[in-house]
Amino acid sequence: MPYPASELVIDPVSIRKYDVSGPRYTSYPTADRFVEAFGEEEFKHWLGKRNIGGIQQPLSVYVHLPFCGTICYYCACNKVITRDRGKSAKYIKYLEREMATVGARLGAPGADARQACQLHWGGGTPNFLAAEEMRALMRSLRAQFEFAPDAELSVEIDPRSLAPGGMALLGELGFNRASIGVQDFDPAVQKAVNRIQSEEVTRRAVAEARASGFRSVNLDLIYGLPRQTLDSFNVTLDKVIALNPERVALYAYAHLPTVFKPQRRIAQADLPAPETKLQLLTLAIGRLTRAGYLYIGMDHFAKRDDELAVAQAQGRLHRNFQGYSTYADSDLLGFGVSAIGRVGPTYYQNAKRLDDYYAAVDEGRLPVWRGIELTSDDLVRRAVIQALACQFRVSIESIELAHLIDFRAYFAQELAALRALEEDGLVELQPDWIVVTPKGRLVVRVVCMAFDRYLRERERRSSYSKVI
Repeated sequence: MPYPASELVIDPVSIRKYDVSGPRYTSYPTADRFVEAFGEEEFKHWLGKRNIGGIQQPLSVYVHLPFCGTICYYCACNKVITRDRGKSAKYIKYLEREMATVGARLGAPGADARQACQLHWGGGTPNFLAAEEMRALMRSLRAQFEFAPDAELSVEIDPRSLAPGGMALLGELGFNRASIGVQDFDPAVQKAVNRIQSEEVTRRAVAEARASGFRSVNLDLIYGLPRQTLDSFNVTLDKVIALNPERVALYAYAHLPTVFKPQRRIAQADLPAPETKLQLLTLAIGRLTRAGYLYIGMDHFAKRDDELAVAQAQGRLHRNFQGYSTYADSDLLGFGVSAIGRVGPTYYQNAKRLDDYYAAVDEGRLPVWRGIELTSDDLVRRAVIQALACQFRVSIESIELAHLIDFRAYFAQELAALRALEEDGLVELQPDWIVVTPKGRLVVRVVCMAFDRYLRERERRSSYSKVI
């Protein structure tokens, strides 16, 4: 169930102790475990299996739109920085060809295998596209997929480049959820990350979304950015709460300049000290929960009547590549450069470079770069991690029945590791349940990591290499 402020325990000692880098578990295994041995043929094979037996998983669709007009120094997304609008026009045509190739393997138009319950445009900056490009892309999507009447159609928005009437157009195209990037309203922080965005621009985007029939607005925030202070972030939170979004995503900034080149433009000295970063998180959690938002889980807050909160209360919450979702266990078709998808017990990812993506489509190939077919061990661990991340508890009996294992014997090593977390009051190891306590919910990622076999093996290899 979701948790209000009265039940959410903010324990600075535990947060500080367990503030370690780790996966957000939008998939298990995580994308860094995908292999190039899984390619186009394997993806085609599992696409074909969707039509066997007459019963298909629900279908979600993701479209990656990588173009941005300017670069935000903190960004770790796969993007293409350009002011050349012609590049997006070309890209849309390639997306159309990729979707047609995949659609041909899903059965005839109108078939159940083509019905989608969810669509998400991510980026990059999806609203980089011109109005006619958006219309063309949606026509292509509707030519390949039949969206359910109650389908969730969501889009990421950068309000700085939102054209007048842009939200109205997206509403006409069927979108009903918007995720609007804010990060921080403070001018000094915005300058430090090269993202100048006025409160008025953001307010206008939210107002236009509501006027255009969007039933939900999410605002994205980041804590730990350069030049952030408790006072400045408190003002940002004032403005966010005043905008009254249905959801708020609160992400921690991870400074990895050796991995993400734009971050090299951020001075290490400008970053908040670890203690200040912890205080920023504590401040945000307190402000949001007192304002009526429920803590859903990793990074996410929602109003009590929001669909995410309702799904969690009913045990239907799921976690996928877009974060938390109300559509549990749906297959996900990812289109575009670097897009990730899931079909049956597999994950796949498209070519990461734009030139490679274009080359594959030009050659009549699906642009699958890498992926993985899950083993029975992967599947049972994914089920446990999903339950922890989404419900803060795991039914031992349900895992045993679904996967035909003796849970305590199978996860003996993991349960031993959890006892240290139990001693710190983060979990309760009950006879029939593993329960994340109110004290442990803010570090639930660490609880999930205990069941990550790949992570444990990597740490073992690292320890071994240090010995020799």
